[in-house]
Amino acid sequence: MNANTRFGGFAMFGLGLTLAAGVQAGNWPSWRGDLAGSGLAKGETVPLKWDTKQNVRWRVPLPDRGNSSPIVWGDKVFITQATDADKRRTVMCFDKRTGELLWRSGVTHAKKETTHKTNPYCSGSPATDGRIVVANFASAGVAAYNFEGQQLWHRDLGPQEHVWGSSTSPVLFGDVCILYHGPGPHSMLYALDKLSGRTVWKRKVEERDNLDRVDGFRGREGGMIGSFSTPIIIRANGRAELVVSEANTLRAVNPEDGSELWYCDGLNPLVYTSPVYDGNVVLAMGGYFGASVAVKPGGSGDVTAKRLWHEARAKKNRIATPVMHEGHAYFVNMSGFMTCLDLETGGTVYTERLPATKSDPGVWGSPVLVGDRVYVTNQSGDTHVVRASPKFELLASNPVGEYSNSTPAVSDGAIYLRTHVSLWCIGRSTDGK
Repeated sequence: MNANTRFGGFAMFGLGLTLAAGVQAGNWPSWRGDLAGSGLAKGETVPLKWDTKQNVRWRVPLPDRGNSSPIVWGDKVFITQATDADKRRTVMCFDKRTGELLWRSGVTHAKKETTHKTNPYCSGSPATDGRIVVANFASAGVAAYNFEGQQLWHRDLGPQEHVWGSSTSPVLFGDVCILYHGPGPHSMLYALDKLSGRTVWKRKVEERDNLDRVDGFRGREGGMIGSFSTPIIIRANGRAELVVSEANTLRAVNPEDGSELWYCDGLNPLVYTSPVYDGNVVLAMGGYFGASVAVKPGGSGDVTAKRLWHEARAKKNRIATPVMHEGHAYFVNMSGFMTCLDLETGGTVYTERLPATKSDPGVWGSPVLVGDRVYVTNQSGDTHVVRASPKFELLASNPVGEYSNSTPAVSDGAIYLRTHVSLWCIGRSTDGK
């Protein structure tokens, strides 16, 4: 860990943080909405049902496919977008009311970067604080733009090398941008000054297939190692904690200087999901039949022996990060089965297959929670609405007929859905009809 500088008097911990309480209505500034990546749309009401015409405010075509998710601030919607034809990696900004493209800014990166055919470049979502927008372009660096699309800074953090590419999103906290640059041999956790891009601190992220640390479990990934997790920031035991799911280990560090607070072993060497926190329990899940751990934050050192429960091997592959509601976690696996877990015990309350209008029932995007409804989009472009209850209740299935690997964003009564073809705004008519 290299602590280059301190936060210079910024009242970082005097922000009145309610990090896991959901995002302020009207803004959805990062992947899954808030610093804790909770997926909670607090105080929102959105349509239960829609199709390609009903409750569609607007739809705009996109220039290429992409897996990243929209974010929203004020009257603007932002996405990251790579285009193969011109080797560009960009941020696109749209008018929230009309879908009009306001600007597109980015970088050109002609050098080929290893990834999987299902994971286009720019899979990480952008993040904003209402003044700047930051995007992770992996080997093409990380860049910040103002709300008029002017580049403020750009940092080359070195190559990002993994056979399946990358998908992590930046996190803006106080006066820094937190970024996990990985997976791969150069994996590093960075804190960058959000106004200049200079390194505040950095910490090496170890990625090794240490079987002792995963209770002897080697998944079907055949030795594949790495984490695609986006860090979260929570408040526990009177302090802020930066929590990240690494290969094999769930770890919390001090966001001020990168020093380790605690760690919990029990994940497997390949991790897709991000940790999630309900104000009491941190839940982390591995991918590819991977392990899961639940632990209370706020501890010190090795807390493995204090974990609440541990699942050594899942029955299905997991990419989606859960949402939590009243002591339960809800998520959908890569095969399209929705699961409800009891957070106290880790026991499965139910597992139910969700329908699909096309041949792609699987889910890569993560669910969001609006009231007591879980909204999750499958690869067929169907957004399913399920009651957040220990009893399974499918309320609606809403097809748009376009392939999607994205997580919806929620703002001012509307859902913003990104597919490989379009960006959609789903909401009741603004004239009340």
